[in-house]
Amino acid sequence: MTFKILTLNNISVRGLERLPRDRYEIASEIGHPDAIIVRSADMHSMEIPASVKAVGRAGAGTNNIPVARLSKRGIPVFNAPGANANAVKELVIAGLFLAARNICQAWEYVRNLKGSDREIEEAVEKGKKQFVGYELPGRTLGVVGLGAIGVEVANAAHALGMRVLGFDPQITVQRAWQLSSGVEQALSLDDLFARSDIVTVHVPLLDATRHLVDAARLKLLKPSGVVLNFARAGIVDDTAVLEALDAGRLSAYVCDFPTNQLKDHPKVVALPHLGASTREAEENCAIIVAETLRDFLEHGNIRNSVNFPEAIMPRKPGAARLSIANENVPNMVGQITTALADAQLNIADLLNKSRGELAYTLIDVDGQVPAQLVDQIRSIQGVLSVRVV
Repeated sequence: MTFKILTLNNISVRGLERLPRDRYEIASEIGHPDAIIVRSADMHSMEIPASVKAVGRAGAGTNNIPVARLSKRGIPVFNAPGANANAVKELVIAGLFLAARNICQAWEYVRNLKGSDREIEEAVEKGKKQFVGYELPGRTLGVVGLGAIGVEVANAAHALGMRVLGFDPQITVQRAWQLSSGVEQALSLDDLFARSDIVTVHVPLLDATRHLVDAARLKLLKPSGVVLNFARAGIVDDTAVLEALDAGRLSAYVCDFPTNQLKDHPKVVALPHLGASTREAEENCAIIVAETLRDFLEHGNIRNSVNFPEAIMPRKPGAARLSIANENVPNMVGQITTALADAQLNIADLLNKSRGELAYTLIDVDGQVPAQLVDQIRSIQGVLSVRVV
């Protein structure tokens, strides 16, 4: 069987190489695709073909993908968590230095100097006092969100001699193991802001995180505090930040999301969304999402999905496999296994996982699965998608 992959952006060749050409046809224009790989293209207004079984985002955030709409069709959306973590971490650490040493403002000052070398030298000696900064050791960094990126940022800042506070009520066991023992736990967001000199945010943009950094929390920061935002624009209330900068309560705002409101402010360093813009990060993201899509298309396994549960089951040799996405309601597995029993098919292995309102089932059966059985299972109320893998 050959799978068709539609790419909506330029995807790293290193990633696409993980999809063997004898089994995968890949193009930016292709009819009846089995899956879509996307980076930044906005899919919300796109008519997604009925043939699509999965969508892979070669990156972490999925704001450009209609996840809720795809969930109703039983289509998993995959991302590449952690693939760009080092790239973003390095830029965040650079942001710390940009803010602490007023580097961008000082550079701009020098670029505008006129006159002879002697005159420039004199101007430098007179002007450098306005760019006096501070050193990072001993300063407190508050890290909001301890996922792949947040953990790397926290560990790197701790290694620089900073005191680091972290807050993430949903931190995973895996990330907790990776976090330096020197990183302290904040009791709440307000506690983190009140004890920090600098705050950096590393959370997805959701209704619950929109304007997480607002006027009230900025007032909790220590005098002349700094905010770093290399996550998503809406997490920080730009208007509140500018008011705090103008009032002298905040000394700098470093972000990856320029706007007309921000870009010309003297205390703002706004970069052109460079967080994951390294060759290595783009390659890593493409490799992870390609391998994830391949495992799903060929074996039905789900990992790194933002809407479906992780579901990984080794295949039974010689068995046929059914993958079923459905609403997470009672007696769904019972109805499915009854249909298999009526078809005289023995279950060799079964895995059922749920996540919120969605559930996913993998079933290995001895023998071939007739098309009418697939149709019968598909007709069960609450079943979203069925396929023989």
